[in-house]
Amino acid sequence: MAAGKITKTEWLLLGLTAVFLCGLMALYAHDQAGLAASPVETARDVPQEVFMPELAPLDLNAAPAEELAELPGIGPELARRIVAYREEHGPFETVEELMEVSGIGQGKLDGLEGRVTVENEETT
Repeated sequence: MAAGKITKTEWLLLGLTAVFLCGLMALYAHDQAGLAASPVETARDVPQEVFMPELAPLDLNAAPAEELAELPGIGPELARRIVAYREEHGPFETVEELMEVSGIGQGKLDGLEGRVTVENEETT
């Protein structure tokens, strides 16, 4: 056999490789056509009220531990600490005073923005 000549086995392998690659291209084209035909629903298509309804903020001076525990990042232990702080130091003057409770820092306070309030009863 002369160097540079392609044998029948090599031609067969080249042909099978070409058929395999054509099959892969056909599968890719089929998948791409299927993706373009089916619309994907994203979070932007769904109004916020569907998955996160408008909730009134909780009053830190009136909410029980069970309700406080449902706030994002709070849980039962921090809720107990908030109630204990409130009982020991009196009602909260501001929402920022919540940072005096052990385990609550600026990050947690930022996560509670708009979800908690302090309603002070003023006597006249």
